[in-house]
Amino acid sequence: MPAFPPRPVRGVRARYVFQAGCPSDVADATVDFEPWEEGLHLEVAAGATVRGDPTPEDLARYHAALAEGVRLELADQLPGVPVALALVVQHTVVHDVDTSEHSYRRAGRLAVREVLAHLGLPVDGQTPSRRPAKRGRRQDGS
Repeated sequence: MPAFPPRPVRGVRARYVFQAGCPSDVADATVDFEPWEEGLHLEVAAGATVRGDPTPEDLARYHAALAEGVRLELADQLPGVPVALALVVQHTVVHDVDTSEHSYRRAGRLAVREVLAHLGLPVDGQTPSRRPAKRGRRQDGS
């Protein structure tokens, strides 16, 4: 069984914004999915940029949550498929009030769905040609 990802997918926007009151959820990052050694390896590109003013500790927590969301979604979407992935963060946006680890975990999950669709792989057990068209954000935030 071939490992995921089968080829590089670069410039994936991992974005989750949900505004249902205050505080809201805001996570926005651009990442590359690169074939690598077995497992999921998180890297921050040498020239990575950050918009906002997070502490280094907060930024590291957000990136770790992003990787956790990717890991969880891959386990859900591709059970039994080996993962050999370098998740390379190129750009991160942080809002002083509305960014959280939860937001970045959700963004990681959405990034996987984007990559699977890009690669023509099934998402949520549906072949790409049979997936319903996007109709806006669901009220439950998923």
